[in-house]
This record gives sequence, structure tokens and C-alpha cells, in this order.
Amino acid sequence: MKYLITGATGMLGRDMQAALDGRSFTALGRADLDVTDLAAVTDAVAGHDVIINAAAYTKVDDAESNEDAAYAVNAVGARNLARAASAGSAKLVQVSTDYVFNGNATTPYQEDTPVDPISAYGRTKAAGEQFALEENPAGSYIVRTAWLYGAHGPNFAKTMLRLAGSHETVNVVDDQLGQPTWTADLARHIVLLLDSDAPAGVYHGTNSGIASWYDFARAVFAAGGLDPERVLPTDSSQFVRPAPRPAYSVLGHDAWQRAGIEPMRDWKLALDEAAAAGVLGGS
Repeated sequence: MKYLITGATGMLGRDMQAALDGRSFTALGRADLDVTDLAAVTDAVAGHDVIINAAAYTKVDDAESNEDAAYAVNAVGARNLARAASAGSAKLVQVSTDYVFNGNATTPYQEDTPVDPISAYGRTKAAGEQFALEENPAGSYIVRTAWLYGAHGPNFAKTMLRLAGSHETVNVVDDQLGQPTWTADLARHIVLLLDSDAPAGVYHGTNSGIASWYDFARAVFAAGGLDPERVLPTDSSQFVRPAPRPAYSVLGHDAWQRAGIEPMRDWKLALDEAAAAGVLGGS
């Protein structure tokens, strides 16, 4: 079994490499493969049994004024990889996002909930999902994730600890709910999914539980040995940005259960282990 990781130099891509340690894989970053180039993608995919697409245009606010550029990577790139995977009878894991939903729910989004994105980024990722399922229906796994943090890239948890070094208090919104997710946990679960007999389709790859950004920030402070009372609650009206954020991004995990795989563990357990491993202070 030979694996191809696209977006391999990103936060998830680097943890995917760790999760596949001991197996045969090719790791290609943005400088190595332009996923919008079908010919280049076809050449890169040849000879691989599994493609894990962690390449993405993730500048959520920037996408509002550059939707074509985001679409090229998030939608056309996914279509190219799915076509190449289908031609080679390979599996494709298309990493997607909670932003495909509108955020108006009050109970966890199930895998079969119709998508309804409210931002350019969400629209381009939803299009990427559709292309992957259309072009490689028997072999595409859509893994939606959210609120990622890890050792190998900028993220909310690291930002909180950085701000703690320069601010006595930090204000964090408490009116957006989701699931903080450690990229190492997500990478390991993607490997579990591929190793199983799970059917192709949509899976929600987030740590379990529920938190607001305020809850997450307090937990990060506590994990870093800092006083969580330094984190103060506020609301989204104080942080107006170009792209609207889903107010509710809690994802259900029934597809894992149906496939005989335990969903990812509670986000607090993951954060404690990540902090103990030095992940929050990683480079």
C-alpha cells in the first residue's frame, strides 16, 4: 500500500506523515505539487493506492475577495485528485470543514445534513466535497474537521499562549460553539478509517465534546500553567471580520459508529496530552 499526502507541509499534513510512519508514502507540499494542474496531479497520483488531500486554501477572510483562487485549490484541486484517484482505482481522503454548514443548528450536524455554506471558503470546500464524491464515488472519503490546532503551524491555541505573554487579559468570544481538534488525533483517525472496511462517504473528524472559543482559551491557559481567569468572555459583535463564522460548529460522529470505529476522544483529553507533549509550544 502506497500513500500520497498533498499539503504535506501544513499542520495536518505533517501529522499525517507521523501517523504513517513505517509505511510507504510520498509527501508533497505546495511547492512540490500544484493541485490545480490536472496533468501534474495525474502524474503525482500514479502508482499510489491512497491519496490524502490536506492541500487547501484556508485563508477564510481572504477568500471573500479571492473566491476564484480559493475555488481553484479547494474545488478544482479536489476534482483533479478525485479524477486521478478514480483512474487508478485509488482511495481519496478529501479533508473538508464545518464551514460547509450555516451554523444555525442547535444539535450536532449529522453527516447527511445538507450543506449550506455562508462564506466563500465554505462554498469552495462544499464544491470540493461534491466533486470528490462525483468523480470517485466508490473510493472517496470526505472527512470534515474544525477548530484545528497542532505542533506544526499557527493556530488558536498557540495564539492564546502568545497573547498571554504580552497581555494581562485576553477577550475571547463565548457565542460560537465547536470542537477543538488536535491534528495528531485527526491524522491517526484517518489512518484507522483507511485501515478499516469502512464504506466510502462522509465522516466528521473532530474531537468529541463541545466548547466555545472562550472555553477552549481557558483550557489552553490552564494546560499551559496559566490562570484561566485571565480569559474574559465577549461576543462576536466585537470581532467583525470579512467572512461570517458559523455560530454552531458541533459535528455528529454517527458514521464512525456505523463503521465499527470509535469516534475521536473528548477534546479536553486530547488537549491535556498535547500540552504534556509540548505541542502547544511547538514550532
